[in-house]
Amino acid sequence: MAKNWIYKTSGVPDELFNQSDEVPGPTKEEIRVVTISKARLREGSVVIDVGCGTGGLTVEAALQVGSKGKVYAIDEDPAAIKLTTRNVEKFGVENNVIITSGKAPQSLISLPNADAILVGGGGTSLRAILQIANSKLKPSGRIVVNAILLETATVAIEELKTLRFKELDIAQLTVAKGKQVNSGTMMMARNPIIIVSATKL
Repeated sequence: MAKNWIYKTSGVPDELFNQSDEVPGPTKEEIRVVTISKARLREGSVVIDVGCGTGGLTVEAALQVGSKGKVYAIDEDPAAIKLTTRNVEKFGVENNVIITSGKAPQSLISLPNADAILVGGGGTSLRAILQIANSKLKPSGRIVVNAILLETATVAIEELKTLRFKELDIAQLTVAKGKQVNSGTMMMARNPIIIVSATKL
């Protein structure tokens, strides 16, 4: 039974997650909402979250797939593994989340086939991650890459085209949040994020 978020809609407020100076994140609320939407999850889906970090997307995905689904969260940073574990427990989804310490893409190989794979960045290993992800996705499975850097988005687009993914979609999100100042409300911009998503043939 999920706790601390009783709603079916995604978009858990950022401040509800346990956070740490050691680990960036969580992925901002509005970015998580669109990422989960692009993943097209349903009850019982199997999801892999590559580079889980704080665990924001892991928790959101687990809430969507429910008790019949499964989310595999991967990160090479021990601090991220610890923080994701805390957040998974905080939201009561530990029964359908498996957290693995390991470096992608190697850590993907032993995981079961998935309906959706979420990739946070990927760094210099992104091309290899996408190649392994392609072999792990079920037919019509979805991949979603969140990129801060233009170069990351470019590599994702090129590789997904090479792998013959369909329904390639590129969206840039720029979010500004209201902040109270003495004279009123000021809109504070956050870093733009490029979300690349596609469907396996």
